[in-house]
Amino acid sequence: MPSVATLRSVQPSAPSGVGELDDVHAIEAHQPDLIGQVRNTYDMLRRGALIQPDAPALSFFLRTEDHTAPFVWSHREWMARITQAANAFRQLGVDRGDVIAFILPNLPETHWTIWGGEAAGIVFAINPLLEPDLMAELMNAARPKVLVTLAPTPSADLWEKASQAAAQVPSLQHVLTVSPLTYLRHTLAPLLRWVSRMKTPGKVGKAKVQPLWPLLDAAPAQALAFAAPTLDDKASYFCTGGTTGLPKIAVRTHRTEVANALELAAAFGDEIEGAGRSLFCGLPLFHVNAQIGTGLTPWSVGAHVVLGTPQGYRAPGLIPRFWDIAAHYRFVFFSGVPTVYSALLQYPPKGQDLSELKYGVCGAAPMPVELFHRFQQETGVKILEGYGLTEGGCVSSLNPPHGEPRLGSIGLRLPWQPMLAVILDEQGRWQRDAACDEVGVLVIRGPNLFQGYLHPEHNKGLWIERPNERGETERWLNTGDLGREDADGYFWLTGRKKELIIRGGHNIDPKLIEEALHTHSAVAMAAAVGRPDAHAGEVPVVYVQLREGRSANEAELLQHAQATVAERAAWPKRIHIVDTLPTTAIGKIFKPALILKELESVVREEAQAVGAVLSLCEASQDPRVGVMVRWQASGHSEALSARLARYTFKHEPVR
Repeated sequence: MPSVATLRSVQPSAPSGVGELDDVHAIEAHQPDLIGQVRNTYDMLRRGALIQPDAPALSFFLRTEDHTAPFVWSHREWMARITQAANAFRQLGVDRGDVIAFILPNLPETHWTIWGGEAAGIVFAINPLLEPDLMAELMNAARPKVLVTLAPTPSADLWEKASQAAAQVPSLQHVLTVSPLTYLRHTLAPLLRWVSRMKTPGKVGKAKVQPLWPLLDAAPAQALAFAAPTLDDKASYFCTGGTTGLPKIAVRTHRTEVANALELAAAFGDEIEGAGRSLFCGLPLFHVNAQIGTGLTPWSVGAHVVLGTPQGYRAPGLIPRFWDIAAHYRFVFFSGVPTVYSALLQYPPKGQDLSELKYGVCGAAPMPVELFHRFQQETGVKILEGYGLTEGGCVSSLNPPHGEPRLGSIGLRLPWQPMLAVILDEQGRWQRDAACDEVGVLVIRGPNLFQGYLHPEHNKGLWIERPNERGETERWLNTGDLGREDADGYFWLTGRKKELIIRGGHNIDPKLIEEALHTHSAVAMAAAVGRPDAHAGEVPVVYVQLREGRSANEAELLQHAQATVAERAAWPKRIHIVDTLPTTAIGKIFKPALILKELESVVREEAQAVGAVLSLCEASQDPRVGVMVRWQASGHSEALSARLARYTFKHEPVR
């Protein structure tokens, strides 16, 4: 296993430019064998735990006000619990190809389920915010044998939703319950736990229901009682979209996750290594960012993770007290999405000792440059924007921790993970590599790539065949994103070929919305796109063309969408009824035209808000920088510029 300590001597030291790119290559040259002797994610965690076994591995607090009195596990204790989870799942009959689904908030048990589950079988993360029918649909696509979910809990409806979904899944044999009341320090806690047990049935459908903890306590804690998985065994499933009836589920191997964690650790170097390094996990554990970036990676180098409440950043009072928490635990870094950084600016630091806090890692959605400037200026914390996707493990590029980040860039590619902008022909085949600063489709390769999608039909157009310098054909992953690489090796996103709407870092498949609206008798066609939003990055809006002779208004269609779209985050903010939707020459709905309309609409609304009178407002696709809105206003143009700086799309006033 290439240790981070071995890599320290070749970490980037130049402030910017080609020197940083050369150092990425130097890391690879110094340690050409990335994975070494690591056999799987369980083995990676075990090796990390051996660095300082009695140092803290995880601290967890149930409520924000409890942050100074957390529940703490040492690396030795943490690894024992993961081992018990693995052995318990195997005792329930989970074999290498069997699936363990979980529908959980951020709890210690969520991590035990993930990493113990991957040692025993395949772990499938399901968003707890989904509606029951969609949960059931996802589980029926993956056919899990075990579901781990929340026990009946006051002020939480997750048990009701998950049990309703579980009853529709014939493959389930066991439903294991987890109670956050385990961590409640209150005089009423024993009574609440008793009520929870009384409300838990013995069966859901044909599946036996039982609590997780007694199974863990009865399982061996010293070592796996079965043969460990190999690097090429399946480790996890993640849902990345897909239409109703055919969810798009990414299949990831142990190699995928081990390689990406090692790549990320090498990029950070000794910034995160060791018992004295603490970091915060506030993003949801059903997402790869939280699992890999603030889980597997830091534990693999012996660091300390602070898991802040089941709701993470959404917990009551957490954002206002975040800097107190950061000072108490002496965080080195935390990871968030743009909405988190925007919220934190409402409560800037006030004298807390943040001398250890160096980085905020931002991914999942683009961040407005103005937000970068404001956050770094007001907090002193450097933001490292990166880029990645579930299909590539988690992270593919990152602004280097050493030197000044290039604002607006997604940074340098990670070591051991080649990344290119390429030009494809009309059939989606490699034609040539893009020139310096030429926009192309971003493609990646490396040991961190996933295996493919669970349903083969989703793999069409996914892989690109490209010849290397020796004339051999290599397989690259088509990310579906558009970008360019500058002369210093920094990558810049310029657009997305994929149609996903990214709301606060959460991916929304537009087809989920469109198919729901198509069930309305008056709807002929529907097209959902992302509307720029200063807080969430994007929110879904829908353009609807009605059937001949039918009528409906926007309020009626919004109500229908809320009743039929299974995911609350995907409920459209607006619906526009139009005479005809724009189409391509072959009759396909041309969404880029709708996106440009939304951009222009945002600029007009912001102009009206500040009292500026627009004489020009035109959105277009710039071949070099992507979508651009050019505008001209009389009066209050500076105020309008300031308002538009809160968005991620590019804009410029015409003088």
